[in-house]
Amino acid sequence: MRILIVEDEDRIADFLTRALKSEGHNVTRLSTGKEVVDVVRNGDFDLLLLDLMLPDTSGLDVCQELRTRKINTPIIMLTAMDSVEDVVRGLKLGADDYITKPFDLDELMARIESIYRRQQGIDYPNSVLSIADVEMHTGSKTVKVAGQDIPLTAKELSILELLMSNPDKLFSRERILNNIWGANLDPLTNVVDVYIGRLRRKLGKDEDPFIETVRGMGYRIDQRARTRLSND
Repeated sequence: MRILIVEDEDRIADFLTRALKSEGHNVTRLSTGKEVVDVVRNGDFDLLLLDLMLPDTSGLDVCQELRTRKINTPIIMLTAMDSVEDVVRGLKLGADDYITKPFDLDELMARIESIYRRQQGIDYPNSVLSIADVEMHTGSKTVKVAGQDIPLTAKELSILELLMSNPDKLFSRERILNNIWGANLDPLTNVVDVYIGRLRRKLGKDEDPFIETVRGMGYRIDQRARTRLSND
């Protein structure tokens, strides 16, 4: 996705930029609202993350101007205020969603994915991958562990789907990199290890062999682990 961030706080904007780029998105950033209309109109963006409080104008005014000009790029409002009035006004002006700072990154990523699928009218064929107590619906991109919903980012979902679709198959770090991120990342990066660790924590699988590490070779979900977990 091509995402435009309009945020004047460097700390938040830098954090969002790194997080979104790590998920494979193309990110542009503005720190004021005056250029937003022209940039969005000429940039073919898939999504706009728009701060409510900008130094030169209000994000609500930017949203209103975009919609008045018939620019329908999906908008998620970022706001430090949780007043019902601001939220309702933003949605009435045409914002698609909002999230209150400080926000949970996984929640934001899930909302981004949901808006994009809805905006594009994507209807993925649905199948269910079920291993032990982990269930993944590939169409809706949802994951449950023991019946509980687990929010995952796009890259985490892709890694989990790759492994669950190929049980017993060993994937090297390099192969996971190529499958999930393409060939543009440094093969010496530890991003795969970081994401596997995040997956294990979110799935509650830090201590069990659901995703097995084969030292010096890579990762897999093996048949013995599946059988052992299913019988627990």
